[in-house]
Amino acid sequence: MEQLTAADQLKRAGLRRMKLVATGFFLAATAIFLVALVFEDGGPAWIGYVRAAAEAGMVGALADWFAVTALFRRPLGLPIPHTAIIPTRKNTFGDALGSFVGTNFLAEDVVKDKLRRVGVARRVGAWVSVPDNAERVTSELANVIKGAVTVLRDDDVQAIVEQAVVRRLTDQPWGPPLGKLLGQVLTDGAHHKLVDLVCDRAYDWVRDNYDRVMTVVSDRAPTWSPKFVDSLLADKVYSELLNFAWAVKTDVNHPMRQAVDHFLIEFAADLQHDPATMQRAENVKQQVIDHPDVQRLIGSAWGTAKGMLLTAAEDPSSELRKRVREGLMSFGRRLVEDDTMRAKVDGWLEGAAGHVVSNYRHEITTLITDTVERWDAEETSRKIELQVGRDLQFIRINGTVVGALAGLVIYAVGQLVV
Repeated sequence: MEQLTAADQLKRAGLRRMKLVATGFFLAATAIFLVALVFEDGGPAWIGYVRAAAEAGMVGALADWFAVTALFRRPLGLPIPHTAIIPTRKNTFGDALGSFVGTNFLAEDVVKDKLRRVGVARRVGAWVSVPDNAERVTSELANVIKGAVTVLRDDDVQAIVEQAVVRRLTDQPWGPPLGKLLGQVLTDGAHHKLVDLVCDRAYDWVRDNYDRVMTVVSDRAPTWSPKFVDSLLADKVYSELLNFAWAVKTDVNHPMRQAVDHFLIEFAADLQHDPATMQRAENVKQQVIDHPDVQRLIGSAWGTAKGMLLTAAEDPSSELRKRVREGLMSFGRRLVEDDTMRAKVDGWLEGAAGHVVSNYRHEITTLITDTVERWDAEETSRKIELQVGRDLQFIRINGTVVGALAGLVIYAVGQLVV
């Protein structure tokens, strides 16, 4: 037998007390009937009224005892038809309960109306906008993340990551998207700052490397050329080079800059349309993917991501948890203050609930019927009697009292008629 809880033990004690009270009413009616039966002959006329009332009270008490007992077991163990109703018809009751719940509680319009009146979005928004509640939700989400990350096998996830990353990189051509991106950058003029930086660095390099330029020119001069001629020529080359670098740096419309722009525009177009350039881009892509450093990065992607997730999830002050917490609070405030958003969320919830009850009502009610079917019949009868048996004992008490009153009235009417 299943172990009773403290609450069930109290209910059992109350049930026993009420059974004793109901039985006491029956015994009192029996005692009164026997006494009246003894003194009825030769006694006063009112003794007959007492006897009739007591007799009817006994009958009422016995009848209601039989009715109450027949719900849970066979009275006196006799195989009387239509007794022990709960044990013998348990599955029928389960089916009826499931059908009743499905029809009256899981109807689509009922569920939607209930959700509409409850105002789930407003309540959730008000609750989650409280910092302590938002922190609680964040903590639970962190536990879910930690549990999920811990359960997943590293080898399996790493294989999926590698397959997804490598496949995405190899299947998609690089040329057209890079050309389109470069074309957009050139159209917006965003590359000008980069060109300015290159021009500045080029001028600075020429300005700070006079000796290197002189050495390069001198080393490439003919062996028969006099040194002072080489020096004059190198100095002239350096001056022209410095002036050219300065002009390119300071003049935004310099032909050199325009040539760079023209080259980049053509290169962006070739990346999108020229087969040779597109193939060269694919070759570069393959070289990048095959590079050992890239392969190591792909190989360690899941391990790195897993470590970051676990660290962020375990640390209440991490940026991840902070942003999730603030996002929840902001979302909650919007649900409370923004009528349009709240109505939209409520509509989603109502639609989702309606879809669930419309398409899965049978599965939900089957949970009730299957659960009741698995219950042991005798144990089920004991559990139900423990829950409602105390109240049913009042039926026995009322049967005794009402039966006595009914017997008294019937006897009195008979006396008047006779």
